Amino acid sequence: MFDLYRLGNSFLHRMPAGLKVLLLAVLGTLIFLVGELFIIIAFLLATLALYPLAGLPLISAWRQLRPALWILIAILIAQGLINGWLTGVFVVARFAGLLLLAGLLTLTTRVSDMVDGMERGFWVLKYVGINPAKVSLALSLALRFIPVLAKITSEVREAQKVRGLDRSIIAVAIPVVIRTLRMSDEIAEAIETRGYSP
Repeated sequence: MFDLYRLGNSFLHRMPAGLKVLLLAVLGTLIFLVGELFIIIAFLLATLALYPLAGLPLISAWRQLRPALWILIAILIAQGLINGWLTGVFVVARFAGLLLLAGLLTLTTRVSDMVDGMERGFWVLKYVGINPAKVSLALSLALRFIPVLAKITSEVREAQKVRGLDRSIIAVAIPVVIRTLRMSDEIAEAIETRGYSP
């Protein structure tokens, strides 16, 4: 459930996990410094083009966005009404690009490789009293949880729609929080059972 990795032999699959995480962080930061719509659209299209280059069908890109679709639509409407529709498209394209990029990372990188890569990258944290293994595990789990949480929210929304409660924020939020807490307990137990010691 938690490992979204898709087997492949593309250049993205072969790229070191630490480098991919670093590129995601750098590109994610740079994209928030850009104020031009055409650059954001170019970034979005370039990210989409990476999916076929990685041997992944474009439907995989759609699956990364589908759970967050309603959130993106809500952002588009809110931004469109408050700041103008061009701003709405700009914000949504930026978030969609970042979601697709993060999804590409999880689809082309094994969890173990991601943890090892980040642990090697965070070696400098040892000198300030922080355990790099714990930081890398937390960050890799956070990256993996983004699509999982989006999927849980989508499932709960669909279930509540059948009950006529999909418009109630509380009716959707409470089951999502409960399922997320239950899942985090299961992961903690699995880590403890396997005797993981960072």
